[in-house]
Parts: sequence; C-alpha cells; structure tokens
Amino acid sequence: MAKFIIKRIGYMLITLFIVITATFFLMHSIPGDPLAHMARNLPEQTRENYYEKYGLDKSTPEQYVIFMKNLLTKGEMGESLRYPGREVTDTLMTNSAVSAKPGGMALVVGLIIGILLGIVAALNKNKWPDYIVMFIAILGITVPVFVLASVLQYIFSVKLMVLPTTGWGSWKNIVLPIIVLSFGTIATYARYVKSNMLDVMGQDYILTAEAKGVSRFNVVKKHVLKNAFLPCMTLLVGQVSGIFTGSFVVEKIFGIPGLGFYYINSINDRDYTMIIGTTIFAAALFVFVQLAVDIAYSLMDPRIRVK
Repeated sequence: MAKFIIKRIGYMLITLFIVITATFFLMHSIPGDPLAHMARNLPEQTRENYYEKYGLDKSTPEQYVIFMKNLLTKGEMGESLRYPGREVTDTLMTNSAVSAKPGGMALVVGLIIGILLGIVAALNKNKWPDYIVMFIAILGITVPVFVLASVLQYIFSVKLMVLPTTGWGSWKNIVLPIIVLSFGTIATYARYVKSNMLDVMGQDYILTAEAKGVSRFNVVKKHVLKNAFLPCMTLLVGQVSGIFTGSFVVEKIFGIPGLGFYYINSINDRDYTMIIGTTIFAAALFVFVQLAVDIAYSLMDPRIRVK
C-alpha cells in the first residue's frame, strides 16, 4: 500500500510540473503586451518600473525560473497584473471559499438526488419511473448551463420575483446557482447508478441469492448497492474539482465573486499571473482528489490491488 501511494504521489508531482510548465510558456507565447493597457499613458521611467516589478523585462526562460523558485520556496505566484498589490495566492484562497459554497452544496444535492433517482430507475426498469428519470437525465446532459440559468432567472426573478437575478451575500443568491450546478450531477449519477445496478443485478451471485429465497430488499441493500456505488467514486474526481472550476460560467451569469468570476476577467484582461495561478489550483485539486479516490478504492474493496 505504501509503495502504491508513493508511486501515485510521484505521478501527481510529474503531472503538476508538466501542467505548470506548459501553462506558463503557452501564456507567454501569446502575442501582445499584458501591461499595454496600464502603462501606455505613463512616463517612460514609470513604465520601465512596472515591467521590472512584474519581471516582464526579462526573457521568458528567466521569468520561468524565477516563478518556479518562488512557487517552490515561498508558495507564491506573484501579483495580479489586473489588480496591483493583490497576491494571486491570496485571491485563490479567498475566492475559492466563495466558489466552494454553492459548488459544494450543489454537489451534495446532486449526489443525493442523482443516486436516489438511479436506484428508482434500476428497480423499475422499463416502467414509467424509469422513463421519467431518464428524461430528466437527458435534459441534464443536453441542456447547457447558461440556457438553464437564463430560464430559471426569467421564471423566478422576472416573472415570480421571488429570487434575485444576480448578487452575493444572501441565502437567496445561491438558490438558483445550486439548482443549475446540481442539475448535471443529478443527470450523470442517475444514469451511472442505474447502469451499474442493472449490471450487478445480472451477476450470478445475485441470481443465486434470489434463488435461495433472500428478499429483494436484502439483496439490493447488502450486495447490489455497495458493488454498484464503488465505480461511481471515479466520477467524484471531476465532480469535486468541478466545485471550483466547473462553475466559471455560472458564477459569471449570477455575479458570484468566486474563482470563476476572476478567471473569466483575467482572461479578458490578459492577467497572466492570475490565469496561471487558477490553472495550477485546478490541476492540483484534480490530481489530489484522484489520489484520494485511488486510495479509497484500494481500502474499500480488498480485491482491488494496483501494482
């Protein structure tokens, strides 16, 4: 087990190194000057001071070495180009908490409802509950989040006037984002749980248990659910990282000052340091969750042994 964990950590570090390096050089390969909009009307000496402050007076390889040194020794990723004086790491820590609130609640809601609907669909295969669940799942997968968000804003904000269209600070501000963010999770888990349950229910040991007179409730409770849910853990890798990174569009639509809000603005403003920092944060979160899921797999099911 220890050998497996060490090996996975090694892969994780290599992946992060590749992501950081590729992101850094790709961002700096984009033509243009990221400080042009800030420094074009400044005196020559002041402009040079700005470029020196952000290290843009050096070559790209030199900037990369300095960036990696600060990241590895101090955990720093520099200041935002768009918001002078604001450290990227501070912004990530502050605004990731904002993103986590609606994203985390949406994940919990989506998991619970999606799993329950998947169970209902599997136990009522080719019956009307199954058709309703699959219809909901198809809607959740095919309808874009910006369409769903716009429809909900029109219904609950414009017509019914019971929820605010945008904003942050009140519990009413997170209701619509939670619904929008959870809809895709509900659809994904409903389909996945149904498929896994039907596959497990067709196994020989399940048929043997039923032939011996074990009630359907006990068969489902003791055998089907555990074996059907284990593969669903793989989905958590994308779902957990999506708490922060999958809500960029939703945050922009509802005016939530989370990571997505700043990420979209940083792209528009060519804020190199913020873009790189957000990408590193997303990549690190993804690989850490992947490591946790791999360890959980081996602990929950003794039959699973990764060499």
